[in-house]
Order: sequence, then structure tokens, then C-alpha cells
Amino acid sequence: MKRSFIKTACLLTLGVLYQATAAAAVLPEDRADALYHGYDGGDVEVTGPSILVRKSFTPNLSFSANYYTDSVTSASIDVIATGASEYTEERTQYSVGADYLHGKAIISAAFTNSTENDYEGKTASFSISQDLLGDLTNISIGYALGSDTVMDNTRPDFSRDVDRQTFHVGLSQIITKDFIMGADLEVITDEGFLNNPYRSVRFLDSTPRGYSYQPEIYPNTRTSTAVSVTGKYYLPYRAVLGGNYRFFADDWDIAAHTFEVNYVHPWRDWLFEAKYRYYTQTQADFYSDLFPRVNAQNFMARDKELSDHVSHTFGLGATWTFFEHGTKFLEKGTLNAAVDFISFDYNNFRDARVDVLIPGTEPLYSFEAIVYRLFVSVWY
Repeated sequence: MKRSFIKTACLLTLGVLYQATAAAAVLPEDRADALYHGYDGGDVEVTGPSILVRKSFTPNLSFSANYYTDSVTSASIDVIATGASEYTEERTQYSVGADYLHGKAIISAAFTNSTENDYEGKTASFSISQDLLGDLTNISIGYALGSDTVMDNTRPDFSRDVDRQTFHVGLSQIITKDFIMGADLEVITDEGFLNNPYRSVRFLDSTPRGYSYQPEIYPNTRTSTAVSVTGKYYLPYRAVLGGNYRFFADDWDIAAHTFEVNYVHPWRDWLFEAKYRYYTQTQADFYSDLFPRVNAQNFMARDKELSDHVSHTFGLGATWTFFEHGTKFLEKGTLNAAVDFISFDYNNFRDARVDVLIPGTEPLYSFEAIVYRLFVSVWY
């Protein structure tokens, strides 16, 4: 079962950014996207394709469908440190959606089904977006309901449920003809089996190496809140300078901050993008790299993603426009490539693969990763 922060994303084009400033309610354009993505870092490799198609059938109604799959090969520190062997798994996801335009409002609904060999997820979502004040302001509200099933390949009779609810409110405001800002609030509630059935915590004992492992124990509820502010400024030579700040907090005592700055520059038939993102978070209140004894407390976790850590991301991207003036069958097309270089530094998660005389003195863990996307888009 993959528990991953890895998410594929499409490279923003300048055309999309300029469309955002218009703010008038319009349906998504008829287009098709074919994406191939990859992740390589921390002894984990993830690759796979994605296909997205959007089509309007009336001036007020548009449908979309998406197929997404990724193959995971993992020999990560979480796997090897506990004596497990490398594993391979595949996830397949199907999504369908519809957008309905009514006046200056867009009503959207979608359904997603995701399947792995030991995890199944279903999510239904609904949102409304409305333009106000001469189309200078846009507000949106959304709700999503998820129902997942967690399984364990080593225990055929193991099956646990997870229910998720997501509430979203967004505001976009055109400040001037060159400057747009947005703010978003998202609240997520999770209930059920929230940890990974394969992951363990380690605790001190009298064995020769000085510690042993036992399964993680998590609370069965979690409520998290995220607030973000985004700004984009359009420079006189058609370039775009953007920035984003996001604050995240939950009732597991995690607090996280994300800062990002990005720049998009046009040149002939090309768009080039560069970005930098900084992320930092505190640990969950029941996390520890090494517990003092077996069953040391009611809840225990050693997932490095719940530890105190920071990451830095440097990203580069390029978009080439072809058929810019259209053909008999296509309006235009773009070829897009993007790569992110990410470094992760964990402040209280140690590399238990290293043998030391005193447990808890192992070197702190860090690694670097590369995320790449190559995709083609056509408008018709």
C-alpha cells in the first residue's frame, strides 16, 4: 500500500494564467492531455501514464474523463530497516466529471475510483463557482466525500475502512489589470484506520542490537485545516511572477508552512518556468524515532512524514506551442516538460539501517528525489 506525498502536476502555461485574470465564468476548453510522470528518490521509483479528455456537448455542459496509473517499486528505509524485502505494486485510477454553466456560475461534480492490490478508494465531489462584482471577484465552495478500504497482503482477513470529508472555500480577486490574488480554506476530517498496516515503531529493549519493533498505533480520527494565499503579477513583457504561502495544522499537533515563488517567461513559441518551494513541518505529538519501551503510550508512530522535517524544491519547465494558428482538426497543441529536484532533511528520524553501539545515535536521514513530467495537450 502506497503512502506517498508524491503527486503529479501539470506545468502551468502562460495562457492558463492569463485566462485566470479574465475571471468570467466559462466552461473548460475542449482538450486532451497525455502525460507520463516519474518519481525517483529515497529508493522509491514511481512511473506511469495519465490520459485526460474534456469535451463540451452543449454551450452549457462539459464532461471530462481521466485514466491514471502508476507502478511503484520500493526498497525505502521504512521497508528495509524492518527486514522486509523490496516490493512492487500498481495503482489504477479512473475519474469522471461534469461542469454545468448557469449564468455566471459553474456547478461541477466528479467521481474518482482508485484501486491497488491492498487499498481501494472512492471519492465523490461537488463544487459551485460564482463570479461577482463585474466579474472581478470569484468565490467557490466545494465538498468531497471519500470512502476507502485498507487491506494487508500478509493477512487475507484484514480489512479496515476510512471515511474522509473535505470542505473547501475559495476567493479570487482581480486587484488591477496586472495583479490577481486568491485565498483558499480547506478543512479535512478523517475517521477510521489511518495508519499503514505494514509500518512499525521501534523501542528499546535488551536484545543484542538494543531495540525491537512493534506495529504502529494511530488515533482513528484526524482533523486538518489548510489556508493558502496566492498572487500573480503580469509583467510588461508578458512574463508572470507568482508566489504562494500555505499554512497547515491538524489535531495531531502537526504545523506546516509552505512558501513558493515562481516565474514564467515567454519566448517565441516557448514558455519557460522556474520555481522554488520551501516546506517545513513539526512532528505529530505521538511520533518518536525510538520509544523507551514496548507499548510506551496509547498511540505511537514512526512514519518519517509525521516527523519534524524540511524540504527544498527547485523546478524547471518548458512548453512549446505547435499548430498555434490551428489546423483543419485542431485549434492548437502544446508539448510540455517539467522536472523538480527535491531535497528532504529529517530532524528527528534516524537511519536505522546503520549499526551503532547506542540505539538512537544513528545519523539523521536525508535524501534527494527527482520528479519529472512529459505531456502533450491538444485543443479541438
